[in-house]
Amino acid sequence: MTDNSKSIVSLARENVQQLTPYQSARRLGGNGDVWLNANEYATAPRFELTAQTLNRYPESQPVEVVRRYAAYAKVQPEQVLVCRGADESIELLIRAFCEPGKDAILYCPPTYGMYSVSAETFGVEGRTVMAKADWQLDVPAIEQALDGVKLVYICSPNNPTGQLINPDDIRAVLEMTRGKAVVAVDEAYIEFCPQATVSGWLEDYPHLAILRTLSKAFALAGLRCGFTLANVELIDVLNKVIAPYPLATPVADIAAQALSDEGLAVMRQRVAEVTETRQWLQQELEDCDCVEEVFTSEANYLLVRMTASASVFKTLWNQGIILRDQNRQPSLSGCLRITIGTRQECQRVLDALRPLPGASSSVNENRCASKEPM
Repeated sequence: MTDNSKSIVSLARENVQQLTPYQSARRLGGNGDVWLNANEYATAPRFELTAQTLNRYPESQPVEVVRRYAAYAKVQPEQVLVCRGADESIELLIRAFCEPGKDAILYCPPTYGMYSVSAETFGVEGRTVMAKADWQLDVPAIEQALDGVKLVYICSPNNPTGQLINPDDIRAVLEMTRGKAVVAVDEAYIEFCPQATVSGWLEDYPHLAILRTLSKAFALAGLRCGFTLANVELIDVLNKVIAPYPLATPVADIAAQALSDEGLAVMRQRVAEVTETRQWLQQELEDCDCVEEVFTSEANYLLVRMTASASVFKTLWNQGIILRDQNRQPSLSGCLRITIGTRQECQRVLDALRPLPGASSSVNENRCASKEPM
């Protein structure tokens, strides 16, 4: 690093200088042709742009997108905020409700990594309460840790473990945080288990925020379009800190098409296909010698504990099959996450795994051999 570079770095906020950025799938690279590390849909949908107003700034909150998503989610339009992916929702909540250096957020590892990164970016404490052995919430421990907490994140279905969080536990957290903190339930994968949404609870809990996205079941990860569902008072607060034009005109155009009756029908067909492939892949994986356990999932991925997982990860990487290593997540030693791709892509995974032996390997190898962050 040159002296000039050092001087620029020294101008950054101290917490930013120390920050390790979130290691997204694209940051991690790889030269694969089977990409099963980012929970994307395997093939691209086709859309034609209909809006021809690129000379004008877009609507702050595109009316048709808001209207259609509200109808889809069975909420009122005034309970919907459109943003640049659910990741922006995570940040908006921290910016709106947490005082840097004073307040804290709380989340329960193993879970999505952007909660901690976003908090650290804004100089807000990230407080953790470890999930129980079955990856459900430790509700008594959460209650003991709430002093100074302004925001609680709960991911359900949880990424990367795939299981639904017990709704009674979510309700218990909502009850204990009344008047004290906002509870954000991250439902990025809810299309794969729509019966589990808590959107019907908004009337009962003014401090509930629900995070949604078009990245997963809608196959639009590249669009960067997400939503916050909440009561009007909470939405009004977020509107004070959101960018004036969060969605580009082409993004709003495609999002509205994806949320049409035809678009919703295609999405539901896609979910059925992914669910069927997931069930098939789980059965097939259980017959592989190197697989110790395949965990039940309600999302578009499977978490798999493998013998010598670091070696398995590298072997598949070298064959152009890119998975997500979860060894650095608490309680996930030996675990890899596999996105549900096409049947052919999943078969590639199986063909690569079946020759691998199931010989025992130390926990330390699984924890330390892989260099891929969570």
